[in-house]
Amino acid sequence: MAEFPWYKQYPEGIPTEIGPLESQSLLELFDQAFMNFPQRIAYENMGAQMTYKQLDEHSNNFAAYLQNDLELKKGDRIAIQMPNLLQFPVAFIGSLKAGLIVVNTNPLYTPREMEHQFRDAGVSAVVIVSNFAYNLETIINQIPAKHIIITDMGDMLGGVKGFIVDFVVKYVKKLIPNYNIPKYVKFNKALRIGASLKYTKPSVEADDVAILQYTGGTTGVSKGAQLSHRNIIAHNQMIRHWFSPYLNKSNGNSEIMITAIPMYHIFALTVNGILMFTTGVKNVLITNPRDMPGFVKELAKHKFTIITGVNTLFNGLLNNPDFKNLNFSSLHGAVGGGMAVQDAVARRWEEVTGKPLVEGYGLSETSPVLCCNPLDGTHRLGTIGIPVSSTEVAIFDDHGNQLPQGETGEICARGPQVMKGYWQKDNTEVFYPDGWFKTGDIGLMDQDGFFKIVDRKKDMIKVSGFNVYPNEIENIIAGHRGVLEVAAIGIPDEHSGEVIKVFIVRKDKDLTEEAIKEFCYANMTKYKVPRHYEFMTELPKSNVGKILRRELKEREAGKAA
Repeated sequence: MAEFPWYKQYPEGIPTEIGPLESQSLLELFDQAFMNFPQRIAYENMGAQMTYKQLDEHSNNFAAYLQNDLELKKGDRIAIQMPNLLQFPVAFIGSLKAGLIVVNTNPLYTPREMEHQFRDAGVSAVVIVSNFAYNLETIINQIPAKHIIITDMGDMLGGVKGFIVDFVVKYVKKLIPNYNIPKYVKFNKALRIGASLKYTKPSVEADDVAILQYTGGTTGVSKGAQLSHRNIIAHNQMIRHWFSPYLNKSNGNSEIMITAIPMYHIFALTVNGILMFTTGVKNVLITNPRDMPGFVKELAKHKFTIITGVNTLFNGLLNNPDFKNLNFSSLHGAVGGGMAVQDAVARRWEEVTGKPLVEGYGLSETSPVLCCNPLDGTHRLGTIGIPVSSTEVAIFDDHGNQLPQGETGEICARGPQVMKGYWQKDNTEVFYPDGWFKTGDIGLMDQDGFFKIVDRKKDMIKVSGFNVYPNEIENIIAGHRGVLEVAAIGIPDEHSGEVIKVFIVRKDKDLTEEAIKEFCYANMTKYKVPRHYEFMTELPKSNVGKILRRELKEREAGKAA
């Protein structure tokens, strides 16, 4: 592997190469954890806890049910569609133990999106939380799945707690619309049936597909990234090395990771949900991080070590009046991904917590992490950091030529965490002939080897021939003390091709368009100053909190039609 400039300041104690795979399948990785940490708490959710030993037993029971009662075979696909609940790791690990391929699915998908994903993946079974079963009902005859397993939110909370949660969800908050799905099985019943059946460990190879991780669909039709056991294990070794100075696996459950991003998202699944199996940390699952007061109350119960999230999540926490009163003495730092971490948010986070908020970078197709800023104090604001171990990242032009440091082009990457390709798709345009994966993101590498994301190729705005990147506009405007959130898009203009429109959620109710314009003229070149401004009560977001520029573009296009 070539010695790129970033290795000159690689973090002390973190190797540049991960070495050989430490496990040949995720099943081996899980088994080692169950042997090493049986009595430690693996997951906590809504006050209920599950040890590694209990997780092993529950997942074995689920695997036995899939193998024997449903007669699913190695390589069959199973969709899991639920928020962060204790049932998720049981279903996820149990499915892998049965030799199945897991298809992670956003529970907030529309029936159209669900149908596309389930048909494309050819799923044989669906595990879904009851809150969204009504959507499944509308497409049940259009998808290949013959087996439906439905779980209620309180299923694994136990006793009175589980009953109360289910009662409140169904009868007080009325969050479970009526549904009529024939021949479904309740999740807890599946576990009871599985407990009486024999689990047989399948033969799984490193190159077998473990996960079909569908892209968000913001760039067209959603596609399934084939992530193999090798991809996930190699990625896990990379992340473990990166966090190794901060996660002491001999330290019991004093190391606590907060998982607020849903685990059907690749960031939370692998950085949080699988890293723990080689470090023995306790993983606290947050079911509804949008309930910011409830989220902060939950954080107050834990002396947490690491928290991951997206920019809007960290911004929301900082704007909660009780957050600043939490105990941050055990916190090593926070890691942001999924979207750009804005400088103003990162600076304020460090002011409030005394610990860094660093940005990482990756994609569903790369398991996901390619780059990350170090947590040792050498991080650089406004960058995505440096490549993690055994990973090559470089900048290319549109003709496949690698560009020198400082020049802007498409970010491309090679490494053992990069997917095998998209499921049942032509992948000839996805990789260059020598294996470089095309990310579709525009960026550059600075003189010290730190990478910076400029923007998505598709989001770039052309103003009178000048390239304008929404991330830059948003980052500047977010620095205004009266702004809570901001999104920038390009809209057609007969004179300049496109002009910039920004959508702003006020922090200061008295903030005016004139004040924002004045701020923009003082902080950016004239052609980058937005032409149009709109104040909103909230911005459209994905379920992980990523601002959806696509929806804003579609709304503007609808106005013009």
